[in-house]
Amino acid sequence: MAYQWDSSLETGYEKIDNQHKQLISALNDIIEASISGKGSDEVFKTLDFLTGYTIMHFADEEKLQIQYDYPDYFTHKHYHDEFKATVKALTERLVKEGPTGEMVELVTTSIGNWLLNHIKGDDFRMAAYVKTHSKKQ
Repeated sequence: MAYQWDSSLETGYEKIDNQHKQLISALNDIIEASISGKGSDEVFKTLDFLTGYTIMHFADEEKLQIQYDYPDYFTHKHYHDEFKATVKALTERLVKEGPTGEMVELVTTSIGNWLLNHIKGDDFRMAAYVKTHSKKQ
């Protein structure tokens, strides 16, 4: 397993944390499908799930930010939008070049590193703001 969930990734919001766990699990599923030779269909099916789940997850985060009038909402949303475009480009490249071990590693490393950095940076800042402001309501 390339990516491991641990308490250092917890934002304190169960729904968001559970979604982050699912995203990490999907990344590991892509790696496992590639390593075990399950075939390109399984790799693409799992990548498809990851892409759709990411879009749903970002929408949930953005709703939470709007609900609490998060001041960095537009910046955070911009990061989400850029990431969706990156995932789309990586997926297109994977389709074109095929799910070789090298391509799968590029895709999962790019997505995984971005996700971990985003959680520990942008998501932690957002969660801290929301926690502080939810107590005032």
